[in-house]
Parts: sequence; C-alpha cells; structure tokens
Amino acid sequence: MHLTQFSDYSLRLVLYLACHPEKVVSADEISRAFGISRHTLVKVVQTLTDLGVVEAQLGRGGGMRLAKRPSEINVGWLIRRTEPNFDLVECFDPEANTCPIAPACGLKGALHRARQAFLDVLDKYSLDQFLKQRSDLALLLEGSLQQRTEAGDTGGG
Repeated sequence: MHLTQFSDYSLRLVLYLACHPEKVVSADEISRAFGISRHTLVKVVQTLTDLGVVEAQLGRGGGMRLAKRPSEINVGWLIRRTEPNFDLVECFDPEANTCPIAPACGLKGALHRARQAFLDVLDKYSLDQFLKQRSDLALLLEGSLQQRTEAGDTGGG
C-alpha cells in the first residue's frame, strides 16, 4: 500500500492542529514546519474544511484549527476521503483494465482482502490515539519550524 502525498499531508496537518489546540494556526506556519508548498497545503486545507475536519478563518489573523475533537476524527475515514482510489492493480478498475488474465486470476481477491485489512486497521484509530506523546510531537514540530525559518525555507517549493 502506498498513500498519496495528499493523504500524507492531510494526516500531518491534522496532527499539527491537534498539537496546537489552543491557537489558530496559519497555513504559512504549517507549510514551514513540514517544508510543504503553501499552494499544496491550501488544497489540503480546502478538502479538510469541506469534510468538516478543519475550520478555516480567512483574513488577517486568520488560520485554522480542528473543527472536531481528535477523538472524533477516525483515521480510516479520513484516508478513504483523501485517497483518489485504492486500485492496487489495474484490474481493480474495470474501465481501465487491459490485463488478459483478469477473468481467471485469483490474485485480485487476495489483493482486495489485503486492501480491506489495511483499512480495517486504520478504522480502529482516532487521531487522539496518536497524540499520546503530544508534547514530544509539539517540540519536534517547533524545532522543525525554527530550523526551516532560520534556513530561510518558507515551504514555498
């Protein structure tokens, strides 16, 4: 299994916000902390806002925060909504499938079960379960932010 960069950034964003529940966080701050382009991050924020996971405030002094408690954000649910598809192999998509052995291949069923097992595991977790070391996460994020700021990395790349 391989998650898209979009899902990866979505998970990073919600973890960052969960580590800073006391403040509204700017896109620039998150962009610098992770070295993610602001343009890409804005797309992630828009999707998470549409999903009701993030609350964004526009304008000067704006930013974002979680719209739900971390315990209400299921990781499997989030991944299902940020991944464009889970077609592990070509034959998962009947419209694009050109595999000549698809009608007789038993591998497809095993791969379907493996994909489901992957999602079943993620369904067992909510965001709060990854915040047991919140203070350690916050320190690492602050260190990354400070290091990138000192290096002049604005996350714009």
